[in-house]
Amino acid sequence: MKPKNVGITAPVGFQAAGIHCGIKKPGLLDLALCVSEVSGPIAGVFTKNCVAAAPVLLDRRHLRHRCGRAILVNSGNANACTGPQGVLSATTMARAVAEQLSVPLYQVFVGSTGVIGRTLPIDRITTAIPTLFSRLSVKGGAQAAQAILTTDLRPKTVSVQARIGGQLITIGGMAKGSGMIHPDMATMLAYFTTDAHITPSALQQALKAAADQSFNCITVDGDTSTNDTVLCLANGLAKNRVIAPRSRTSRDFERLLTEAAQTLALLICRDGEGVTKVVKVLVEGAKTVATAKRVAATIATSNLVKTALFGEDANWGRVMAAIGRSGVAINPTKVTVRFDEIGMVKQGVGLGLEAERQIARVFKQKEFTIAVHLGLGASRAHMWTTDLSYDYVRINASYRS
Repeated sequence: MKPKNVGITAPVGFQAAGIHCGIKKPGLLDLALCVSEVSGPIAGVFTKNCVAAAPVLLDRRHLRHRCGRAILVNSGNANACTGPQGVLSATTMARAVAEQLSVPLYQVFVGSTGVIGRTLPIDRITTAIPTLFSRLSVKGGAQAAQAILTTDLRPKTVSVQARIGGQLITIGGMAKGSGMIHPDMATMLAYFTTDAHITPSALQQALKAAADQSFNCITVDGDTSTNDTVLCLANGLAKNRVIAPRSRTSRDFERLLTEAAQTLALLICRDGEGVTKVVKVLVEGAKTVATAKRVAATIATSNLVKTALFGEDANWGRVMAAIGRSGVAINPTKVTVRFDEIGMVKQGVGLGLEAERQIARVFKQKEFTIAVHLGLGASRAHMWTTDLSYDYVRINASYRS
């Protein structure tokens, strides 16, 4: 079931806006705001990069209260590696919104994305806040999604619905990201809203689980950002019976949130810098989930695999080499590899030229699956990866210009 609105304004009780405030070149949207009618639980997961941007530091502090009302995001400037001034600017952003809403400072969360190391032009942001509020509407999700982009080619939005506990629950979301994409976190920025009535702890558990099955399963270039953030704000206006941790309804909500998160994660992959292919790496038959993840990650981050994908070179030996160097104890004579449904490796040995000709046709597809079975156990894991193209180098060689 799909809601009428798309993106973060799809759930009941949310409005959004996106405007140009002067950080980017004239005409480009660079400031987004999402506001709920009422305050409610909020959950978050953030970058594991030790060089965390000022908005991440602020949001981590605000998240201790587990209550939110609004999210303000700028693009064009990351406000990272900017010292005490950066933290002051992030706080000033939050305070400007909090004063407009007459809510405590901790109920406003902020995000920034763009070039690292430049002072945030905070006066341009605070001057634009009244205009931003005047533009708020239930149709403003599209402008908000546009305003958080940097090198992205297109905005990324999602909206999903399901009946949970007998009530219709909606989740909306938006994301940005096309480079510096790698697990823990891999999103750059992603924001979700929901009208579900849910406890803060149940919301946090659901968001972490959803992120682990989506944003932490994608890699474009092996880099994580200083600013990676995923937030989910709930307002309870669906008026369902409260969703508590470890309940049947919490599992249903987690599945719905995971669906939304995976949709955005794949949109990020498809919009990766210079990307021409998106490939799912599925590893089965591992002793543990952790070892399955390690093998999947080694394949997904291999530059030799990624360049073969771009060149449409059916070089399955690179996949086998990645499996072997993953650090996981494997038995090569038990390994099988398929490309979509076509077997290429059985008991660690290639199946010949005819099989290679068939997988060569698979490599010409825009999306396909590399499936590995280790023959060691019953655990599995997956990742989505992309090819590595000439355009990726070109884009990132001139990013600041």
